[in-house]
Amino acid sequence: MADKCDLCLLGLIVLSSLLTGTSGVDDAHVFISSGVNVSLSCNNDLSDCKSTSWTYSRYSSVKLIDRGIKNKDTERHERLSLESDCSLNIKNVTEEDYGYYSCSQYVNGAQQGPGAYVYLHVLHVSSSSSSSSSSSSSSSSSSQTEISPGRSVTLSCQLYSYIPCDCMSPCDYLFSSEGLELLWVNQTGVDLKTDSRYQILSSSYHCMITLTTTLLNEDANREWRCQLTRRDQLKTSVTYTVKYSDPADPASETAGLLYRVIVSIVEIAVFAAPTVILLQIICARRAGRKDSKRPEEIEMPTILQ
Repeated sequence: MADKCDLCLLGLIVLSSLLTGTSGVDDAHVFISSGVNVSLSCNNDLSDCKSTSWTYSRYSSVKLIDRGIKNKDTERHERLSLESDCSLNIKNVTEEDYGYYSCSQYVNGAQQGPGAYVYLHVLHVSSSSSSSSSSSSSSSSSSQTEISPGRSVTLSCQLYSYIPCDCMSPCDYLFSSEGLELLWVNQTGVDLKTDSRYQILSSSYHCMITLTTTLLNEDANREWRCQLTRRDQLKTSVTYTVKYSDPADPASETAGLLYRVIVSIVEIAVFAAPTVILLQIICARRAGRKDSKRPEEIEMPTILQ
């Protein structure tokens, strides 16, 4: 156990040098939000990418690109591509894409250049809402539409990070030693911790910060932003926009009621019209029969003797 922790400690020291840029190898930490595209750079010393390989690691290693050819056995192969400079492009990044990426180029068994090693960290927001009678949950990187005023909503903003060490939480290390911080802010960038309407809870162990509040009518189209900073410098952010599925609009409700009343009147008129016409025909026929009787057939009143 001691040897394992010593190895982890050594790895963390190396990781610290990567973050601060003091390593002799070209390593990088990329912070990105889910739902966008990202390009991971490779030290390309060749005229083409036929000798370029990209490997992904997180508890196990997977070859994504092997000598310029994409591995189609991976679930995300359709979102991967090589750019002209041999960088790895990932479309529509998800929280499952976080991890360790390495690029290498070999010609005749000899490595060309120092290679490139990239830690990809993904910021993602999920949401859940509930009311007194029911509850629902969903995941989103930008907005939530199945909500309405009066419901309580909780937004969970998490940074997905990977460090190859079992001795401590990757988040604890990153947040304590590298000055990382997660914040919920409003549209003008004001920290929502200053507003008593919001309940903000954070956990450096899980790289997470949550926001809980009860939605108001005026929250329609309001934006809340979860942002990640490193030593007070913005690295990435995710915006959550409140979009109601059935906004409370009095004018709209009045128009809807008027429309339903008109439809009801039309339906009644359509149903009653044939009956009225039939009654008119019957009355007309009876009146015609009376008019067609001969004078002698008309009963004379009895004269009292």
